[in-house]
Amino acid sequence: MSKRTITVIPGDGIGPSIIDSALKILDKAGCDFEYEFADAGLTALEKHGELLPQRTLDLIEKNRITLKGPLTTPVGEGFTSINVTLRKKFSLYANVRPVNSFKGTQARYDNIDIITVRENTEGMYSGHGQKVSEDGSVAEATSIITRQGAEQITTFAYELARKEGRKKVTIVHKANIMKSTSGLFLKVAREVSQRYPDITTEEMIVDATCMKLVMNPENFDVIVTTNLFGDILSDLCAGLVGGLGMAPGANIGAGAAIFEAVHGSAPDIAGKNLANPTSVILASVQMLEYLGMADKAEAIRSAVAAVIEEGDRTTRDLGGTHGTTDFTQAVLDRL
Repeated sequence: MSKRTITVIPGDGIGPSIIDSALKILDKAGCDFEYEFADAGLTALEKHGELLPQRTLDLIEKNRITLKGPLTTPVGEGFTSINVTLRKKFSLYANVRPVNSFKGTQARYDNIDIITVRENTEGMYSGHGQKVSEDGSVAEATSIITRQGAEQITTFAYELARKEGRKKVTIVHKANIMKSTSGLFLKVAREVSQRYPDITTEEMIVDATCMKLVMNPENFDVIVTTNLFGDILSDLCAGLVGGLGMAPGANIGAGAAIFEAVHGSAPDIAGKNLANPTSVILASVQMLEYLGMADKAEAIRSAVAAVIEEGDRTTRDLGGTHGTTDFTQAVLDRL
């Protein structure tokens, strides 16, 4: 049986060091992958003169599974977001952001288990109609929601809830004000919910969702929402469990998936052996679950949880004094 080949994009800043941690852990867990490395972001711009080289796109297309570190898109220089480009190019319509409490973190809560399912290609991030008047006094952007996109993402959320034995899906919207776009999303989501009588459906306006997530986060299970709201809510949820360093992300389409650290490239600490690699390690756990390798996924998750709970060689953001390599070794020791 041939080995599974994974496209690996180390990324920028702290990306190469935390990706190296994840790969060592995958190997130690006996995953037996082959890796093909590709460049993107500022690293690719410096090496190849473009943010997203064709070779990188070809490898993502060929292998269909990608593990990605954080990428930097230059701000205010006319560059399109690399992450948005990848989502559109490979129709990665579902952004899946789970957050779980880990004992031993500096988080304010200890009972969080929420998955945010975010539509990944439409809404305010669709890129349509962006313009600024000649005198610079008026700016416009168009939000586009389609029935197909809304049905696709809400069906994904309910199927995920059913697969994982979850009890409730919360549909988050702003249909009281954005009656056309958010209204269509809510209408379609209601239709989809009728197919899943075994799962409780809750509807919630986005601003109320933010408040209730902070006050009573234990009442949430699976959240499904549009692109912009999902971007904001998933980061809020990450804050409930200790920050973006504890939150992984998956971008999933019909025939491809990209798993990633959701935090930035942190150039200020790049090369200093300070970064917490947990986000990308947990993203690799998501990747294993996607590939049907649940036993190895659980082994890695349990090892990470034990390291954090025991405070063994943890990084500064977890209350420790150690760096990336020591934290990684602590996880490897438990595998």
